[in-house]
Formats: sequence, structure tokens, C-alpha cells
Amino acid sequence: MKKLFTILGCIGLFTLTSTQVKAQNYKTALGLGLDFGDGATLVGPSVKHFFNAHDAGQAEVLFGSNLTTINLFYQYHGNVKGASGLKWYAGGGPAVNFFSFNGFNDTSFALKPMVGLDYKISGAPLAFAFDWRPTIYLGDNDSDFGAGRFGFGFKYAF
Repeated sequence: MKKLFTILGCIGLFTLTSTQVKAQNYKTALGLGLDFGDGATLVGPSVKHFFNAHDAGQAEVLFGSNLTTINLFYQYHGNVKGASGLKWYAGGGPAVNFFSFNGFNDTSFALKPMVGLDYKISGAPLAFAFDWRPTIYLGDNDSDFGAGRFGFGFKYAF
């Protein structure tokens, strides 16, 4: 019985050490973000910063169709086993929307959960990300849900 526990302990230790998450491939990235899908396509600057191997923050200021959106996201990252440079992530955060239409200006708020993939090209300072970001629009008189929103990012990683 003691031998069985020793063997199981060794297998467990090997599994734990072989699946440990390595450090991220970059610390900070700056580039262009796109938010597209149902409704307007938005484009603007985006920055992503890793606080440690798993936790990152991302901020975007996006413009399009008389709309400016400020997004702030928290993302939890994990490696995709067998795919160097590729990570999955899940997270989300708030968005503030400023829009103007026919002289009418307004502000709205939204929550954007997200799941996606982040890829850093080995040996090059380029990173790409693609995510699904359904949006929960919050308003005084009107709230809505949009499932068909996606994000794409091109970033210079350093």
C-alpha cells in the first residue's frame, strides 16, 4: 500500500510540474483594437498589461459611427498546452459609451464579459487577440443584451 501511495505521489508531482503555467510571453502591448459585430464597427488605441502570469488589464478607447467607447477589462490568462505563444483568456469589465446623433448627446454604460485567444509571435514583437464580448447595455429606461459582438487586437508587445 505504501508503494502505491509513493507511485501515485510521483505521478501527481510529475503532472503538477509538467502542467505549471509559464510566465507570459510579454509584459505590455500597445496597438489597435477593433470591436465589431451587430451594430457599429469601432476602432481605436488599445493597451494591455500583465500584472503576473495569469492576470492582465486591458484598456481601449474606440471610435465609430458618432460613438466613442471606453472599455476597461480584467482578463485571466492560461496557456494552451502544445501551442507555444497561444493563451486563452476570460474576463470582462465595464464600458462607457458617449454618442451623438442629430444634435442629441447621451452617455450609456455597459458590461462586457469576454472569452478569447491571445497569440504572441515568437521572436517578433507582435501579438494578436480575438475574443467574443457579448454586451449588456445598462440604462435608466432601457436595458439590452447584444450577443453578437467581437473584439480583435493588433499589438506591439514589449
